[in-house]
Amino acid sequence: MTDNSLDCLDLLESTPAMLRDLMSEISEDDARWKPAPDRFSIAEVLAHLSHSEGHCYRARLDRFLSEELPEFEPDDASFYYDLYRQANPQDSFDHFEEQRETNVEFMRTLPHSAGDRRALHREAGEITLSQMLHEWAMHDLGHIRQVAELVRARRYLPGAGALGRGYKLNP
Repeated sequence: MTDNSLDCLDLLESTPAMLRDLMSEISEDDARWKPAPDRFSIAEVLAHLSHSEGHCYRARLDRFLSEELPEFEPDDASFYYDLYRQANPQDSFDHFEEQRETNVEFMRTLPHSAGDRRALHREAGEITLSQMLHEWAMHDLGHIRQVAELVRARRYLPGAGALGRGYKLNP
């Protein structure tokens, strides 16, 4: 897939490296730190990304390609919260990275016309594979931003002292 309607593959491919860079100086305690009981830790974000990679996005990709107008239920991350809470952050990241590499390699082999394949999403209505890939990229960027905010709040804000008081973080 090389047309510009599927131009998000480069971003999808680079997500693991961006996350690795953000997490390069954090400990496992930092990864498990939660800014509030109802907010995700970095470890939980990584578990969510690993889980959604196969159970949501790849599963939907395969159905787009093998079925005529498959029907998709909305994905609800809160349904899997217990799974995310107990996950090992390094194992989650490694699994996510491995799956992502496989998925991007596969998507790069698809014909240009694959982006026009259609599905019925129970909440959004009729969607194309291209639209799902762009939503996948938006999902990645949202979690990259979330991890960046968690790293800012946990790792760097305490060391900024008085200089950090003016920052309004939302981890």
